[in-house]
Amino acid sequence: MDILSIVGLVLAVNAVLLGAVLRGAGVMALVSTEAFMVVGVGTIAATCVQTPLPVLKHALKIFPWIIRPPSRDGKALITKIVDWSNTARKQGLLGLEPLIARESDAFVQKALQLVVDGSEPEAINNAMQVELSMREHADVAAAKMFEGAGIYSPTLGIIGAVLGLMAVLQNLTDPAKLGAGIASAFTATIYGISLANLFFLPVAAKLKGIIQGQTQIREMIIDGMMSIAQGENPRAIEAKLQGYLH
Repeated sequence: MDILSIVGLVLAVNAVLLGAVLRGAGVMALVSTEAFMVVGVGTIAATCVQTPLPVLKHALKIFPWIIRPPSRDGKALITKIVDWSNTARKQGLLGLEPLIARESDAFVQKALQLVVDGSEPEAINNAMQVELSMREHADVAAAKMFEGAGIYSPTLGIIGAVLGLMAVLQNLTDPAKLGAGIASAFTATIYGISLANLFFLPVAAKLKGIIQGQTQIREMIIDGMMSIAQGENPRAIEAKLQGYLH
């Protein structure tokens, strides 16, 4: 579990709420159905127009990564690859076949299967690089959905503020309503800017960092599988793969 993400989200909410209280506006000043409709629903609408359905589904699927990122235990994976190398040297490449079903990661399964099938190292690299590229492309596209939402929400906040001011200008004959009307108009701006800078953009950046880490681990897997296929010494494989952890 990524405790920093939880702390960050809690602090983000408290920063806005306590800021409103300390400035004398009060928490209820931040409650506005009209602002939510313009900023919240508007941002969702713009994001839906921008994003293909498969990308949207994938974005919702990987969103929990900000709290529970995929396992990236590089040391354990290196130990496993070295064990596979020892098995291949003692029993041959076919000795790795029973291990394929034990792996939960489809990427590792495919790489192991290529090794067991006796593929040349270059062929393994070419096949797995395509797999790596497509996975990374899909993940990055999903992360960019949140980035797009972070671009739209501040603009929609301005639209909400303008609409609120238009309503205020229609009631200039009633001075008692001017103050509350103007304050309500700017609530939309707070919604838009806060959602962008305290949620959408940080989520996108977090996901991109996780994706980059996954890509690094997968590159290490490819390198390790190629080394096994080439029959390299297990100690040499371990020494080489340790470089990925720095």
